Amino acid sequence: MRIHHLNCGTDCPLGGALFDGRSTSIFGEIVCHCLLVETNAHGLVLVDTGYGLRDVAHPHRRPDPRITLAWRTMLNIRLHERETAIRQVEALGYQATDVRHIIATHLDFDHAGGLEDFPKATVHVMKREYDDALGPHRGIVAQNRWRRRQLDEVAGWRTYGARGEPWFGFDAVRNLEGLPPEILMVPLPGHTWGHAGVAIDRGAAGWLLHAGDAYFYRGEMRSARRRCTPGLCAYQRLMEVDATSRLNNQARLRALSVEKRDEVTVTCTHDPVELERCQAGLPL
Repeated sequence: MRIHHLNCGTDCPLGGALFDGRSTSIFGEIVCHCLLVETNAHGLVLVDTGYGLRDVAHPHRRPDPRITLAWRTMLNIRLHERETAIRQVEALGYQATDVRHIIATHLDFDHAGGLEDFPKATVHVMKREYDDALGPHRGIVAQNRWRRRQLDEVAGWRTYGARGEPWFGFDAVRNLEGLPPEILMVPLPGHTWGHAGVAIDRGAAGWLLHAGDAYFYRGEMRSARRRCTPGLCAYQRLMEVDATSRLNNQARLRALSVEKRDEVTVTCTHDPVELERCQAGLPL
């Protein structure tokens, strides 16, 4: 399998280095790190989609906007067609129909906006995430994070329970329908109740775990001591459904990233430095 690391969305919140830990301007940089996996017999597989073509064209169409104006303003979202997953798939010489599977870490608006750009793909997601995203929403965060307009034309859902064969001490969901056994989902609740990471066995190169939004900043992994910028600490707290679950799973991931560093590479969705190093083939 060949894995491409894509940035499928850029946010530039006011605060600079208080968010990303490196910006020299007043604006920070938050990416949407998605994976495109070329498999031998199962077509292309996307892990998350980031923002989609319709988000770029009509983000605030009323009465049910794809992205609320409040969230776009808070994150200073920069919507560019060239960053959508579909345009990047096409730039690699493929078509939308070549993407046969999409695995969603969760269905927040910045992870699922491009699902409708791949109408023939099967979308794999945890059942709790599916139920929460398409069900009634209570509270400001829930009403803003899951956008029904991004999901209502998706037909090929496959949902999974939160138990499976253990993977490095975590519960895992194996045997995803239509996918090879080298790709599995790892439940990591806390950010949402149905949040999951996606682990890919790269053979001699070891495992790659895309941990989604289980953490946001590179300093939260690969060291015994957790470091996170003030802006991202605050945003993680804002978006969490359960602090205890989120922090416990984050601590387990941190231990995994230290103790099994030669076997497992852990990366997240929103850290630009991790994305750049993955794209360059450098260790994290």
